[in-house]
Amino acid sequence: MQLSSFPFSKQHVLMVLILAVISIVAFAAEFFINDSVTQVFVYNRNLITQGEIWRLFTGHLLHTNGYHLLLNLAALVLLRALHGRFYTIKNYCALFTFCAFITSMGIYYGSPSLIQYVGLSGVLHGIFVFGAIMDIAAKDRTGYLLFIGVFMKIAHEQIYGASTEVSDLIEASVAVDAHLWGAIGGLVFTVIYLRFFRFKTITID
Repeated sequence: MQLSSFPFSKQHVLMVLILAVISIVAFAAEFFINDSVTQVFVYNRNLITQGEIWRLFTGHLLHTNGYHLLLNLAALVLLRALHGRFYTIKNYCALFTFCAFITSMGIYYGSPSLIQYVGLSGVLHGIFVFGAIMDIAAKDRTGYLLFIGVFMKIAHEQIYGASTEVSDLIEASVAVDAHLWGAIGGLVFTVIYLRFFRFKTITID
């Protein structure tokens, strides 16, 4: 892979840095200030039903513990390394927002027993799918492997559940349905994105 695959311009890294900083600040606020502050932003099905719709988005920026935070931030950075050349401030912001919304709505209507949810993993699966399809559009064959791989992972989770080791590490059950809905969100977003912006998006700096 050429050095151009690891861009460091503002458009490629700004939104990743912002998400990382917000997640770190939110985690620090919970443990060093007052956890009641962050509870206002957790995805909570019952409170969303009562009209607190911001939780559909903000819950993705919170984490159960330090390991959960580090795992998600590592994945965020890795995805930037893999596909940062496709990121712009506008498309990444739109991708994150869309995947966050689809993940939350998918959980809300498809997993009614899941009352609370936090973490970036659902959205990260959507971002992964975006990058894989953009690789394919850019004639990079590894995109096919990544695309097939992520959906094989999701299928395995749907059938057999998540790794117990990961659940123990993050001190919470892994919301595998969030991964499914996040990936679907990424798929839908990318299809629409390529349909209307194809000739702009497959050009690599």
